[in-house]
Amino acid sequence: MRYQKRTGRLTFTGRKARMATAAVLVATMVAACGGQDDGGQGGAPKAPATIPTLTEDPLTLSFIWFDWPPAQALEDFANEEYANERPNVTIKVNTVPNANWHDAMFTQFAARKTDFDIAILDSQHIGEAVTNGNILDITDFVNENIDVEAYDPYLLAAYGQFPQAETGQRDENASLYGLPLLGDTWTMIYRKDLIGDEPPETWDEMISVAEKCQADNPGVSGLAFHQANGSDAAAVTYNTVNGVYGGNLWNAKERKIEGVLNDEAGHEAMDVLVNKMKPLTAKGSGNWFIDEVNAAVAQGKACIAFNWIAASGGLLDPEQSTLGTSREEILDKLGFATLPAQKTNLVPLGGMGMHVSAYASEANQAEALNFMKWFEQAEIQKKWASAGGVPSRTDALESPEFLDAQPFNQVYTDSVSRMRDMWNVPEYARLVDIENTNVNAALNGVKTPKEALDDIAREQQSVLDSSSREGGGGL
Repeated sequence: MRYQKRTGRLTFTGRKARMATAAVLVATMVAACGGQDDGGQGGAPKAPATIPTLTEDPLTLSFIWFDWPPAQALEDFANEEYANERPNVTIKVNTVPNANWHDAMFTQFAARKTDFDIAILDSQHIGEAVTNGNILDITDFVNENIDVEAYDPYLLAAYGQFPQAETGQRDENASLYGLPLLGDTWTMIYRKDLIGDEPPETWDEMISVAEKCQADNPGVSGLAFHQANGSDAAAVTYNTVNGVYGGNLWNAKERKIEGVLNDEAGHEAMDVLVNKMKPLTAKGSGNWFIDEVNAAVAQGKACIAFNWIAASGGLLDPEQSTLGTSREEILDKLGFATLPAQKTNLVPLGGMGMHVSAYASEANQAEALNFMKWFEQAEIQKKWASAGGVPSRTDALESPEFLDAQPFNQVYTDSVSRMRDMWNVPEYARLVDIENTNVNAALNGVKTPKEALDDIAREQQSVLDSSSREGGGGL
């Protein structure tokens, strides 16, 4: 992982950062509520089908993302490879702490002026950006320039389509507002030397194996997973358990959460998370996120862990691990597998897409479209895979360049057909904050599992109902 190794870190900065000022909060709520004058579903301006004439003058094409190894990998990769086609262009990937990522983009969107040309949005951010007219509608551009048959339809829908009549399902008649940049999902990381070479196949078996491993190895916790009240940490954890135990996050067509999320399956999932999984985690892990989980694995403190694939490369760096003095020694102890199934085999969708700011200059918008066309080529996607990225084209996902690059890359390829996303609606930011807060409260003993889940369902339903009455909202 050439570019990731250059960063030399397992850390995931800014995980505990919060909004700094009331002004940011106000601007964010304006965006989240669909409060801009030029909003309205389909209010995004259209990109041309054909890329306009590109400038030969020096130009900096700016991205905005959060601070983690793939951001530096993208900047290094693009400056090395895109320069072969456009030597006058410099790529700059500006980063912010993850907890501030949404607000850093949407505060600028609300002001109708951005210092970035390409916003790297989480899949759930798309609805908010489209409703407020913040990003370009690239449907005609995609039809003219991109081989959509080269992608799993789920990935095109997740990283670009709005609205989504059914989350994750591609509707060929729906508009596209982005293209895939980085795919991702969770991998199960397990200690082969402690539990054996074969990973658990069911969630219940995984819990049982983790419990025995913890009992047999003092000082080592059975499990390590995200629990923090920030970003989407605790929410993704609950939603993953909810999915494998047969639960649903909502009824999208009816915009109904209360009575769906907190049905029998939903309560079973919360009980499993709080009463069966949480006791197998380390003391003080109630606010863990990506780098804390990675640290526990690297220090030999966890039997089984869950983390995003794109954030796992540093685990194989002997300078950051106590599990071996070489990559090979570490891999003798660490295994990577797809998530266990239970009543279903669902896994969380991660990753992000590229989206052109409606407020970038015409020259920079043209360059952004050209970059996206270049980036989505088969050979470039394979080079991106070799550089440490997670591509979305099927031919790249199945290529030796990707599958041989890292031991967990096969996990991603095998997981694509199992993915489930959250709610792709403009109210996402408020919905995920409600869920994070309450799941974290249950994991830390502040609320009972039932209280937490019922509160999530009631509060999220109130957000959707209020948004519908105000004329905003989603599907």
